[in-house]
Amino acid sequence: MKLVIATTNEGKIAEISSGLAGLGWEFVDLRNIRVTLPPENAASYEENAALKACFVAAQTRMPALADDSGLEVMALLGAPGIYSARFGNKDNDLERNIHLLEKMRGVTDRRAKFITALVLAYPDGFLEVYRGEVEGQILLGPRGSEGFGYDPLFMPDGLNHTFGELPLKDKQSISHRGRALQALRMAHKNGPPSRQTIKVS
Repeated sequence: MKLVIATTNEGKIAEISSGLAGLGWEFVDLRNIRVTLPPENAASYEENAALKACFVAAQTRMPALADDSGLEVMALLGAPGIYSARFGNKDNDLERNIHLLEKMRGVTDRRAKFITALVLAYPDGFLEVYRGEVEGQILLGPRGSEGFGYDPLFMPDGLNHTFGELPLKDKQSISHRGRALQALRMAHKNGPPSRQTIKVS
């Protein structure tokens, strides 16, 4: 199957293509086909991912896979959540990380979780939806230069390393996106799943 990865985020492209390697799919880079993604203005991760996947599938007439992810911090009542990529109207990962640390100055409850929703949309309108989550803590400062986004600040429960300190393969085995990708892989292990069971109205 030829599949468009519906993102221009290099980190997401690397994780998705690595996480789905071996399925025999041919990945198409959105940056090479001049399709501009629609605004992410929905109310949930799944809806935002579906907006992008459905739009790209309709424009390219190929299946498209989109991701929407977010960091939810308990002490911030779930913020930044679906606004993680534009938290504080900051322009880049470093500024968003600094903004998060400023918001959490003096906060002792550092619990947080990462969430990913993956939507695989087909040109005929059918969807597959997968979700992955991982819980952890927000550190007092960044550690590591791997990954992207809030990875240097997030330490998953049970580990002494942030996502920013883990090689891609190790991060994939436990991360929110890795878990969603694994669910997709398992669903396609013996060929495409029955569409009657995955249609979303």
